[in-house]
Amino acid sequence: TTPFQQYDLEGPVQPEMSWLPISYDRKTGQGCYLMRMQPGAVTIAHEHQGMEEFLVLEGDLVDSDGTVFGPGDFVSYEAGTRHNSWTEGGCLLAVFEWRRP
Repeated sequence: TTPFQQYDLEGPVQPEMSWLPISYDRKTGQGCYLMRMQPGAVTIAHEHQGMEEFLVLEGDLVDSDGTVFGPGDFVSYEAGTRHNSWTEGGCLLAVFEWRRP
């Protein structure tokens, strides 16, 4: 199996988070990756240049608007959305970042 890497997509390394690039291209900011957040992890507030969509595979995720997501929930954010998220018990997400044609 391929090991998860230190998560640094929002700038500094966040040791409570890790990621596994699948088709993600850092140059274009597009593609798919798995993201693992340890219990209590919080993402840095960020603005999306393109679409961000994710599927919660395991655990829980709470968005900055208070919405709680769990396994099987699919979430879609339009370009320009600014938010951050956190997890109480930890989670695993499949993340898809892309731009509309």
